[in-house]
Amino acid sequence: MAAFYTFEDLSGTSTPVTGDNPYQDLIAACHNDPTQIQARYDAHRTNRNAQQRAKFLSPDFPGVTIDEILAKLEDPTIEPGFVDWRNCLVFWARPPQQVRSLIAEVQRRLKDAAAPNLWIMPPMNLHMTAMEVTHSLTPEEIDALVPKLKPDMAEIANHTLDHRARLFKPMVSYDAQALALSFLPAVGEGEKSPDVDSYTYHHLRRDLFTKIQAAGVKVASRYAIPSAHLTIGRFITKMDFETADGEVDHSRVANLIAAIEDINEWLQAEYWPKDGSMKNGGEWIVGEEKGLEAREGRLWYGGGERLYLGKGF
Repeated sequence: MAAFYTFEDLSGTSTPVTGDNPYQDLIAACHNDPTQIQARYDAHRTNRNAQQRAKFLSPDFPGVTIDEILAKLEDPTIEPGFVDWRNCLVFWARPPQQVRSLIAEVQRRLKDAAAPNLWIMPPMNLHMTAMEVTHSLTPEEIDALVPKLKPDMAEIANHTLDHRARLFKPMVSYDAQALALSFLPAVGEGEKSPDVDSYTYHHLRRDLFTKIQAAGVKVASRYAIPSAHLTIGRFITKMDFETADGEVDHSRVANLIAAIEDINEWLQAEYWPKDGSMKNGGEWIVGEEKGLEAREGRLWYGGGERLYLGKGF
C-alpha cells in the first residue's frame, strides 16, 4: 500500500499499515488523540529541517537543485515551445487573505536576505494540496478520471463546511529544491477548548481519501506523511549560491540557512500563540473564505483548470 509514497516520514515513529487508508493508520497509531497527531507533525518538520540544515551546511553540499521544468517555463529561450507534460488531479486548500499576507512577507524576507533570484509562488496561486488524487499523467489519463469523480466533487469540496481543521504555528520548511510554509494541527491553543480541535487536518485528509476512493478513483498520491505545507518558493537558478567561477559558495548557502532561521524565530515570536492569544495570520482554519478546490491539468506551479470550488465560511 505504501509503495507510491515517495516522501520520507521523519516523525520518528513507524506507522503500521493496517488497512487501505494510510491516514487512518496514523490516526489509529496515535489512538485518535489530536495531541499525539500534532506531535507527529511537529516531529516530522523539525527533524526534516534539521536533516536539511546538515545537508546544506556540509562541505560536500553540491548546491541547490534547479527545477528545470519551471526554469524553462519562466525563460522560454531555454527551450522554445516547451510544455510541462505533467498533468494532475487534486483537491487544494486555498489560504485565507491573512495567511497570504504573511507568506508575502516571508517571501520578501527570503529574497532580500539571501535569495534575490528565488522564484516565488504568486499570491493567487498559493495552495496546500489537501489531497493529491494523482499526478504526472497525460491529459487523456486525467480526462478519464474526472467523470468518475464529478458526481461526488461538490460533496468532497464542501466537506470543510462542517469539518473544520485548524492549523497554526507557521514555520519555513525547506530542502534543496524548494521552500514551504508548514503548519501544525492545533489542539486547543489560542484560548480554545481542545474539543474544538478534535477533528484535525489529518482527519480531513483521511476523509478525502475515503471519499475519493468510494467514488471509484484510486488515490495515487506521492505522500501521506504528517505534513501540512504549501510551497512558497523554488530554485530556478544557482547564481545566488555560486562563486564567479561556478563553484558552490558555501558562505552564501550559510546565509540562506541563517535567513531561514531568522524568519522562523520571527514567526515564532510574532505569530505563534502568546498569552493565550493568536495574531492575525498565525492561524488557518481550512475552508476559510474558500472551500476546497478540485483542479486538474498542469497545475504544479498554480495553473491548471478549476473543476469545482467549495463554499467557504
